[in-house]
Amino acid sequence: MNYQNFPLEAERRREPVFNLPPVIVVLCAVLIAVHVVRQFLSQETDLNVLLWTAFLPARYSHVPVLNGLLPGGFAADVWTFVTYAFLHGDAMHLAVNLIWFLAFGSAVAWRFGAVRFLAFSAVTAAAGSAVHLATHLNDIAPLVGASAAISGAMAAAVRFAFEAGGPLGAWRNAGPEAFRVPASPLLASLRNRQVLVFLGVWFLLNFLFGATSALTGYSEGTIAWEAHVGGFVAGLLLFPLFDPVRRPTLH
Repeated sequence: MNYQNFPLEAERRREPVFNLPPVIVVLCAVLIAVHVVRQFLSQETDLNVLLWTAFLPARYSHVPVLNGLLPGGFAADVWTFVTYAFLHGDAMHLAVNLIWFLAFGSAVAWRFGAVRFLAFSAVTAAAGSAVHLATHLNDIAPLVGASAAISGAMAAAVRFAFEAGGPLGAWRNAGPEAFRVPASPLLASLRNRQVLVFLGVWFLLNFLFGATSALTGYSEGTIAWEAHVGGFVAGLLLFPLFDPVRRPTLH
């Protein structure tokens, strides 16, 4: 063995998941900072923060009284489809989301790059709030949390993680190459037993969340499992639009 080359080999094989993408570090810091700052706000000020940035289905109500009480007008009608993801109900809610975000968001961010990852996260967050709106018309309870965007990252990771050479696939590559393997088309991916098991478990867990949400113990409300599903399905279907890695063309 050539020990002179050992440091170079170790560097080449270092897993990028242990060196978090900068965009993940920044987003985690922002999520934590937003939650910490909210703890020092008065109840009235924090309520205003929720009214301006949380997703409120009542904004889109046909009841004029409800809609007229909410600030921000049309602009808030648009931006709250995404800004709600920066708010969390309590410290446990934030901690759980950060754990999943680090695990799945990092893999997708290594593959997409910062700009694509931010755009993808915004789109999947909006998809989650859109599904929540469709299933909670006129609801006055605010939707908060990054879970829909994280669910989108989970779905995106499924599209490549189980490929041969991928981070969870057979004959996995070392280092960043594991996150850059070409992804199969969706229908082909759905023939992969590992993918099907992951999807089955994921949807089963969210069904259970919906069935037992009253027993979850979150002080700020129940788990918005419909938003999770919206973000996940959007991530699964829209992955090719953001993926910079192309399959090689066969001649």
